[in-house]
Amino acid sequence: MKGVFSAPGDFVYFKSQVPLHKIPIGTKQWRYYDFGPKVVPPLICLPGTAGTAEVYYKQIMSLSMKVVQIELSKSITHQCKSGFYTKKCAGSAPESVCAGYRVISVDIPRVWNHQEWIQAFEKFLDAIDVHHIHLYGTSLGGFLAQLFAQHRPRRVRSLVLSNTFLDTHSFAAAMPWAPMYVVVFLHNDRKPDIINVSWTPSFLLKRYVLTGIHDGPHEPFIADSVDFVVSQVETLSREDLASRLTLTADAASVGSLLLSDSNITIMDTNDYCATPQQLKDQLNERYPEARRASLKSGGDFPFLSRPDEVNLHLQLHLRRVGLEARPDLVRGTPKDDGAGSNPSEKNDEKEDPDNPPKDDGGNTESPSTESQLPTAPESSESRSIDDPPLSNAKFCLIGQQNIMQQPFALMRKRQTMAADVHLQFALEILVLYLVGSLYITSNYCGKFRQLV
Repeated sequence: MKGVFSAPGDFVYFKSQVPLHKIPIGTKQWRYYDFGPKVVPPLICLPGTAGTAEVYYKQIMSLSMKVVQIELSKSITHQCKSGFYTKKCAGSAPESVCAGYRVISVDIPRVWNHQEWIQAFEKFLDAIDVHHIHLYGTSLGGFLAQLFAQHRPRRVRSLVLSNTFLDTHSFAAAMPWAPMYVVVFLHNDRKPDIINVSWTPSFLLKRYVLTGIHDGPHEPFIADSVDFVVSQVETLSREDLASRLTLTADAASVGSLLLSDSNITIMDTNDYCATPQQLKDQLNERYPEARRASLKSGGDFPFLSRPDEVNLHLQLHLRRVGLEARPDLVRGTPKDDGAGSNPSEKNDEKEDPDNPPKDDGGNTESPSTESQLPTAPESSESRSIDDPPLSNAKFCLIGQQNIMQQPFALMRKRQTMAADVHLQFALEILVLYLVGSLYITSNYCGKFRQLV
């Protein structure tokens, strides 16, 4: 029986601290997370076909937020695609992680060819007032990052490519549903639209995307990463999936880049991933002087299963290309309580996607008008960064000598939950006892009637 996916605790904390930005640019709707000092050129993360903006939350928390992670001793049993397993987390001392970079994680919008992607991404950068960028792309995201660096070389300062490829010809030949799209496109002289995509059902697209993920016994952290990405695939619409698969099936290749190989890092996993080894070898041959960062394991999503290693390689890459962190500008440090923060940080308050649209007379979201929207009282994404919810805190901000203790409210909540579990268990035992008593009594009554 398929288990219900439960979001990790650090992801719940991330959603409570980092707002989700949603802005329309032309006919495209952009979803993205943006955290870190605005004066630092951003590292923009581009996901693969099965990814969303949420899959890079561990990179944002490590590279952009100044936190101390406190792990509690616990033993949890999970259910994933490979079965049940038990993960034990031993108590450890608080560990601080680096902060001070600006990280932007975006969703790939609904574009239907590579030229449209280049134009849409450039308009997105103009809308958020970003000129020079560093790109980190995995799988399809790495391919799109290379295309943008080829056609807009002045904007891209460096590349980090993970489990990606140079051309899409092999994917176009392997997709069984691709001829359906080709026939529809040939009978229409105009650009493909939503009506054309509706020919392919959503369940078929999701099934094809999920079949690319390695299915088999996984170690716990890789199994967690697979479960998280599968839960994100379920949130994608048919149009989103069809757009990404169309970008993968559209035969194209990356030309020569003006970017020096010394500004490129290739980070691949050595166990398994959806990208064939032959395509990964072609990428290494194209950039012979690029820096190699090999991960012994990690599967298709090392940014989730091996976040410490990935974040370390990202930090080393950014330092090597001359981008230094600015921890003094990180928001939310308790010693200044937000004073002296960057004035442009006021533009980061965004509308919560879980709340219904506000009746604002049709005013659309934009980076310059978001701060005027009222804050939802119970929103997990529109809460101020400088006022973290203590009742949900699993991570504590650095800035004082003493580390914040775990809130008493959370401890009382856990005690209440434990009492409820014990009560439910006692009730189940009582029900089983009553059922057994009735069964035994009925048997004896039947035997007594036979004797009489």
